[in-house]
Amino acid sequence: MVQDDKIRAGREAYSAMRWAEAYSLFSDDESFSRLAALDIERLGDAAYLLAKDNEAVQYWTRAHNVHVDNDEVGRAARVGFVLSLTSLLSGDLSRSNGWLARIQRLLEEYPDCRPERELSRLLMAIRQMFGGDPAGALPSFDTAVGTGTEERDADLLALALLGRGQASIALGRVEAGAASLDEAMISVTGGQVSPILSGIIYCAVILTCQSVFDCERAREWTAAFDGWCRTQPDLVPYRGQCLIHRSEILQMGGDWPGAMTAADRACEWLAGRSEATVGRAHYQRGEMHRLLGHDAAADQCYDSALRQGVDPQPGRALLWLGKGRAEQAAAAIRAACGSQNGAPVRWADPERLKLLGPSVEICLTAGEIDTAASAAEELSRWTSEFDVPLLQATYAQARGTLLSATGDREEALAWLSDALALWQRLSMPYEAARARARLVRVYRDLGDESSAEVHRLAAEATFDDLGAVRDLSQLVTPARGMASPVAGLTGRQIAVLRLLASGQTNREIAAELGVSKHTVARHISNIFDKTGVSSRTAAVAFAHRKGLLS
Repeated sequence: MVQDDKIRAGREAYSAMRWAEAYSLFSDDESFSRLAALDIERLGDAAYLLAKDNEAVQYWTRAHNVHVDNDEVGRAARVGFVLSLTSLLSGDLSRSNGWLARIQRLLEEYPDCRPERELSRLLMAIRQMFGGDPAGALPSFDTAVGTGTEERDADLLALALLGRGQASIALGRVEAGAASLDEAMISVTGGQVSPILSGIIYCAVILTCQSVFDCERAREWTAAFDGWCRTQPDLVPYRGQCLIHRSEILQMGGDWPGAMTAADRACEWLAGRSEATVGRAHYQRGEMHRLLGHDAAADQCYDSALRQGVDPQPGRALLWLGKGRAEQAAAAIRAACGSQNGAPVRWADPERLKLLGPSVEICLTAGEIDTAASAAEELSRWTSEFDVPLLQATYAQARGTLLSATGDREEALAWLSDALALWQRLSMPYEAARARARLVRVYRDLGDESSAEVHRLAAEATFDDLGAVRDLSQLVTPARGMASPVAGLTGRQIAVLRLLASGQTNREIAAELGVSKHTVARHISNIFDKTGVSSRTAAVAFAHRKGLLS
């Protein structure tokens, strides 16, 4: 009776999405021997959601076999579907094929299992789509949408909508495809889809959004999915390749500590997976180190990416550029572009966009104006193909940078101002600060020191908050007559000192400045280092002596 109570408690924990509790209760030695097939299946789910993937496979396999023994073919097929799908996503194609063949054989004799039969067809359509035939797969996804709707099967419907969205986007029907992705995600965040498939759908939606540069949609659904995840404290929702995408999204939004954590975890999770995926994880970690000024660590990560077959560009070229090796950086970015004067090798290749903006910057610094102009021209063609703010902002910044280098400063000012507005709309603070840094130079050249200083101070504050030390060091210094920094303190650090002097806590300072407590703590540490003090009181005394509080 005690064990029966544990099983009932495990079911309650599972229903309440308390995965660690459900796992503990179901996996108890005495309880496990008395579990029904559906409870074994639930134990597999809990294990998977706690990132115990190998255990999950064992439990699901056992559940499948017990379902078969009990003639519960529909349930057996669904568990087999999950085993096939998760094996496919982890790169274990042989295991995935085996499970697909098994559920197809089971379903041949049971025509009443209509949703399960559609799920097996869905797997075949997914393979067809990623095998390069989205047009051939699309009718199967449409049929599955119909079946999922008629049968009121939330899992089938959400997966079918995902597939239809991905296939439509692959065929150039971006608006219709995005609508299908949105509908799938509404089901996920609304709690209608099983937890296992929810994470899979989310990751696929984000990847698809990024493939068409729709970072706004990717970030909106990430925020919504985060809210859903917060209701399940035990859940390990992001793993493997999803962590790479999450790191990129957090980086865009200015959460660099979060982005670094996600990149580190991606490298850990993906160890032993496909080389290209592992390489992309190391590249993303290298990007975070580069942005934070950790040159040696960035170089090591780029080396790791290269060993896994992933070209570490444009990151490595930008690292070299920041260290004054412009010619070497230009040679690297030309090789990465792989074509003459920046013309595309493969039109509409999403991996190419990340090369073009940096190519303009690097080639201009190296004096290769024609190559930079060709890269900017290619970007303009991208903006006509994909009318999304991310591409518009990238092109506007490249165009403004090119015009400022060739002496057309009034026109450069207009393009760079447009770029700044777009980066701000996208809530991408680092890119906005880089646009401001370029505007500083243009305004200086036009003799408008007041406007230059406004942008310089804003860029300085953002770089300082993010920890972008190299960008901060490369900002144009204040013009003669402008206030000079004391003891090397930045404007943001002086602002923190003033708030310290007013008696505010780190939390209050963070709220006042609109930054995280982590950022405030880093600023205070840097203030101590620069002023040679070791306490908040001593730092405030230093500020009084230097007249920084007036």
